[in-house]
Amino acid sequence: MKKIIIMGILSSIFGLMGCNAQTDRFKTVDAKAFAEVIADTSVVVLDVRTAEEFQAGHIKGALNIDVLKSDFEKKATSEIPEGKTVALYCRSGNRSKKAANALASKYKVIELGTGYIGWTQEFGTRLLDYKGY
Repeated sequence: MKKIIIMGILSSIFGLMGCNAQTDRFKTVDAKAFAEVIADTSVVVLDVRTAEEFQAGHIKGALNIDVLKSDFEKKATSEIPEGKTVALYCRSGNRSKKAANALASKYKVIELGTGYIGWTQEFGTRLLDYKGY
C-alpha cells in the first residue's frame, strides 16, 4: 500500500514538473515589462490577432500574423529571422500563449500576459507607439 501511495505522489510531482517545462519555453510579462522589452528596436513585435482586430488598434510597428490561421508558423518563420527576440501579444493573453509555444524553439519569445487589453489599460491608447517612455 505504501508503494502505491509513494508512486502516486512521485507521478504527481513529475507530472507537475512536465507542465512547468511548457511555460519555461517562453517568458510571460506584464505591460510595463513588455514596454521595456519592445523599447529595443531589434525586437520583433508580433500581434497574433486577426487582421480585423489589428486594424482596430495595435502597438505601432507590430507585425500582424494571425495565430488561428493554419499557416501561422510557416508565415512567422518566413518573415522573422531565426534567433531574433519576438515580443508577441493577442487580445487577452490566450492566443499569444499558443503562438509563443509554436515559436519558442526558433526564437527567444516574450509574451504579453495581459494582452492588448492589458496594454491599453496600463497605457491608454496614447502610447500605442511605445518606445522608451
